[in-house]
Amino acid sequence: MDTFEKIRALLAEQLDLDPEKIEMDSDIMADFEADSLDIVDMVMSLEDEFGIEVPDEAIEGLRTVGDVVQFVDSHKA
Repeated sequence: MDTFEKIRALLAEQLDLDPEKIEMDSDIMADFEADSLDIVDMVMSLEDEFGIEVPDEAIEGLRTVGDVVQFVDSHKA
C-alpha cells in the first residue's frame, strides 16, 4: 500500500468519509470540514503510522492530501 492509500484510509476513518471522495488535491479543512482538533489527531496518527515527527511549524503547510503525502514521503525513514 502506498503512502497516499495509507493516508486516505487514515483520513477516511478519522473523519468518517468515503475513501473514494479523498483525492490528492482535496483540501482537508475546506473539503472535509476538518477543524484544528481533527488536524492534531491526523498529525498524531501520521506520526504513529509512519514513525515520523511533524513539527508544529510544518502543520500549517499540510492543507491538501497531496501536501500530507509529500511531507510523509520526504520524512519517513
